Amino acid sequence: MEKCLTKKYGYAWDKYDNEDLKKVFDLGERYKAFMSECKTERECVEEMISQAKAKGYKDLNEIIKENRKIMPGDKIYANNRDKALALFFIGTESMEKGLNILGAHVDSPRLDLKQNPLYEDTELAFLKTHYYGGIKKYQWVTTPMAIHGVVIKNNGEKVKIVIGEDEKDPVFGVSDLLIHLSAEQMAKKASEVIEGENLNIFAGSMPAKTDEKDAKEKVKLNVLNVLSEKYGICEEDFVSAEIEIVPAGKARDYGFDKSMIMAYGQDDRVCAYTSFEAMMKLTACSKTCVTLLVDKEEVGSMGATGMQSKFFENTVAEILHLSSEYSAVSISRTLSNSKMLSSDVTAAYDPSYASVMEKANSAYFGKGIVLCKYTGSKGKAGSNDANPEFIAELRSIFDKENVSWQTSELGKVDVGGGGTIAYILANYNMEVIDSGVALHNMHAPYEIASKADIYETMKAYYAFLLNA
Repeated sequence: MEKCLTKKYGYAWDKYDNEDLKKVFDLGERYKAFMSECKTERECVEEMISQAKAKGYKDLNEIIKENRKIMPGDKIYANNRDKALALFFIGTESMEKGLNILGAHVDSPRLDLKQNPLYEDTELAFLKTHYYGGIKKYQWVTTPMAIHGVVIKNNGEKVKIVIGEDEKDPVFGVSDLLIHLSAEQMAKKASEVIEGENLNIFAGSMPAKTDEKDAKEKVKLNVLNVLSEKYGICEEDFVSAEIEIVPAGKARDYGFDKSMIMAYGQDDRVCAYTSFEAMMKLTACSKTCVTLLVDKEEVGSMGATGMQSKFFENTVAEILHLSSEYSAVSISRTLSNSKMLSSDVTAAYDPSYASVMEKANSAYFGKGIVLCKYTGSKGKAGSNDANPEFIAELRSIFDKENVSWQTSELGKVDVGGGGTIAYILANYNMEVIDSGVALHNMHAPYEIASKADIYETMKAYYAFLLNA
């Protein structure tokens, strides 16, 4: 009883020897490299498929075409429109006994170009944007931005665009009002200081050289000339483009001790990447293991690539069919007997903003993966509320595998809240709990995470896949 009463969540750093520290920092280097290169959903899916194929994963569509029977030990991926990805490692047990699922999202808050974005005003060129997800708009001004995305031309050709990441590239940004003239602006509420319609990307100021005497909008024309020369695209092609404006630059070590990482998009790519790392470590499993990486979580999980689509359910049905296990009830049994870690971030305690946190039920840097029994807001509205039997099982697994873990709520009861994909998977009657890395600066252009928490989260996901 005394041991039970005095048990405290310790800091993961305290248990590491030199070998452990090397693993922590090596994972940090791989993670920084990924975060520096993969700043959109498409870039994440493309890179992960490349790495998965190198580990022996096969395209489900090719298996379907060949009508090849799926066997235990097979490694399969399903690509959903280049923006969502499901990875399966087929276990030795029947899939009807359930899947062990890691589910994260690869979309992050950003600025999206409108379909007709380019305009000129007073001989300056701008791009109109529509912000994506929940952001503090004032944080996204005077920050160096890069342009990432794809343009689909009317002949079907796909043109990839990345401008602003190479040191020789230009960067872009949203301008702000100088402090000397901002008395009226500074009197506004923070939510109104910068309005969404004013998040315009400053894109150029040099007029095109032209022989046309009456030529208008020559700065805009010059921008179009650059796009035509470098990418072969015209203004009309913006209509069938998906272009995201994101913070420019690489992920960086943070703090004198380099114990943290600063990067754009850690919500929720930190959990997507650690889930993927855990999945790639698997060499065998009894239950079929799944890593599910989806789009659109930041805007409600809608659409064909969001968690609310039928993509995952249909993919499970295809795999059951090719495993000769499909029947009228097999898919419902498979899903309802499954267990899932909804891999998403939460807020780390920040003493600078202590008034919104409740210390006994907050997450802390360096204490490992965070389990959130429920998310939602105020009276648990919109939350999945995990069952205590499932939490007890996870406690046992993590303690057995020496995983550092902690529990948390997202702030004080009536202060705010948030949601994840957990409730959507729970609709299948499976066991689900939110679990992931705690962050500072969530949804800001640059978020902060502890390297120890990243490492412990990867360990936790791997332990879950093998032991749940």
